[in-house]
Amino acid sequence: VADSRAQGKSIDPTDSLTYEMMADDLNALLDTLKIKQAYVIGWSDGGNNGLLLAMRHPDKVKKLASTGANLVPDTTGLEPYVFDDIAKTDKKLLDSIKKTGATPALKNAYKVNHLMVLHPHITAAQLHTIKVPVLIINGDHDAIPVKHAAEIAEAIPNSYLWILPNSGHSTLVNYKDEFNKVVDDFFSKPFRKIEGGDRYN
Repeated sequence: VADSRAQGKSIDPTDSLTYEMMADDLNALLDTLKIKQAYVIGWSDGGNNGLLLAMRHPDKVKKLASTGANLVPDTTGLEPYVFDDIAKTDKKLLDSIKKTGATPALKNAYKVNHLMVLHPHITAAQLHTIKVPVLIINGDHDAIPVKHAAEIAEAIPNSYLWILPNSGHSTLVNYKDEFNKVVDDFFSKPFRKIEGGDRYN
């Protein structure tokens, strides 16, 4: 498990963040570890990073499982309450910086939260370039609207969509045993593309 820049034990000296930067960091990490190709799983921001890794560095991804990803930083990609909460947190952090000064911890917290205010910006056309099998996962009461998760899956040529009932954003916590089994099966078994008459089966 890798800590993205500016999160966990990973530091970041820059003034701003993008998911593209994080995806490129993951690619560099795989190069450093001499891992040519990997099964990738990402949750929330990690789901966004996984999608971008599969687009920007397609040779590095065998299969991708992404839960709670979003394509845009607005109320089509986030539930309105969540979008408003992120915006309010952004304002509070900025106000604190103005009042008390930009301590390293406060500056970093603002930078990470501001990332969600400004990013991501991923198009359906970009998703369509992903060639590896992808499992898109979402809770039916997720911070990400189910409709949005379905749009992500629909735009990826070789994808499955799994909506977990009675779950918010923490799908892999709320359904940890089932989640682990389904993702492991997805990674280990051949991808089955269902088309035409197979839709009756």
